[in-house]
Amino acid sequence: MMFTKQKENRILLLYVLPALMTYLIFKLYPAISGIYYSLTDWNGLSKTYQFIGFLNFQEIITDREFWASIQFTLKYVVVFVVISNVLALFLAVLIESVSRARAFFRTAYLMPNMISMIIGGYMWVFVFTRVTFYLADNWGMAFLDKSWIGNPHYSFIAIIIVSTWGSVGYLMIIYIAAIQGVPVQLKEAATLDGANSWQVFKNITFPMIQHAITICTFWALNAAFQVFDVIYSLTGGGPGRATQAVALNIYEEAFKGNVKYGFATAKSTVLFLIVFLITIIQLRVMKRKELEL
Repeated sequence: MMFTKQKENRILLLYVLPALMTYLIFKLYPAISGIYYSLTDWNGLSKTYQFIGFLNFQEIITDREFWASIQFTLKYVVVFVVISNVLALFLAVLIESVSRARAFFRTAYLMPNMISMIIGGYMWVFVFTRVTFYLADNWGMAFLDKSWIGNPHYSFIAIIIVSTWGSVGYLMIIYIAAIQGVPVQLKEAATLDGANSWQVFKNITFPMIQHAITICTFWALNAAFQVFDVIYSLTGGGPGRATQAVALNIYEEAFKGNVKYGFATAKSTVLFLIVFLITIIQLRVMKRKELEL
């Protein structure tokens, strides 16, 4: 049965309509309305509010806590994006190199991604406050005897560990799919020419999975800028505000203490602009690298 191009497009649109409507209602509309509310003094509850222009954005300029949270978030983004992608790629290559139990390892590493990170964070609180001290006292692992939650330095490491644990499985699956798409004939030809495993990976596999690296970097970048649940459940932004990410700062501004919803949405708009700018730069750099390869 043949369809005209116009009818085929209508059928395709019908299939994507539920997802499109969900995106428009729960993503796009709140984002646009949030930009509007950032120009008001709305407290999130009152039916009345006033349009105040860019006063919220002027207040942001002098908000030291917000810029401190931006600084912490940028630090977290760099460390998380690098570690999660390197570890995910390493696991993908390792799993694809074994001949048995591939399904088991894929499932084992993907399982943390299926758990809510709020739950995962509270699970790791138990690990960092109970298990580590038990291992240090009874198994001689003195290097674990640290204040993983109370010390700003170690709490950052704890956040990175939990975040990586929760996301590396998802990135690993993307890398596995990309590796499986590399033609086997090229690898075999390189092996016959005397190339070892590292040379095959460096000169054939790695250049041919650049599209997966772009996707995984983009995903990790956006997830890192929006990090909330891990920090909220693990440290609550503490000790003090040492591990307060920008999303947690916005949350507290909007829903805790002296509620200033308009001010919080102004901060959200600033965060959106920062993420948008960095994402555009990242995509252009990665795409240019793909073309060069």
